[in-house]
Amino acid sequence: QVQFVESGGGVVQPGGSLTLNCTTSGSAIGPYWMAWYRQTPGKQRELVADATPGGAPKYADSVKTRFTISRNNFKNRVWLRMDRLEPEDTGTYYCGIYLQPPTSQGTRVTVFS
Repeated sequence: QVQFVESGGGVVQPGGSLTLNCTTSGSAIGPYWMAWYRQTPGKQRELVADATPGGAPKYADSVKTRFTISRNNFKNRVWLRMDRLEPEDTGTYYCGIYLQPPTSQGTRVTVFS
């Protein structure tokens, strides 16, 4: 079973950038379709980005052209580069396996001026 630890969140002004890091352990991520989710108070958890085992990405319309998901199967790590951040991107971000509920604590991102 794969365990996840996210880091890299913080407070940033609109238009700024952050890179979220996901360190995994327990099992290699190579066979898995990986994903980043976010949770905002009052809203349902949203699938932000996902990447196939080979790294082919897909994004929610709200972050397309601004976010980039990447992975290194040898290092068992996943990243989410976030550019041109908007206040609507504020939330807690979780790394996990595609279409499985996140099991980790996430990392908090706050975008405000």
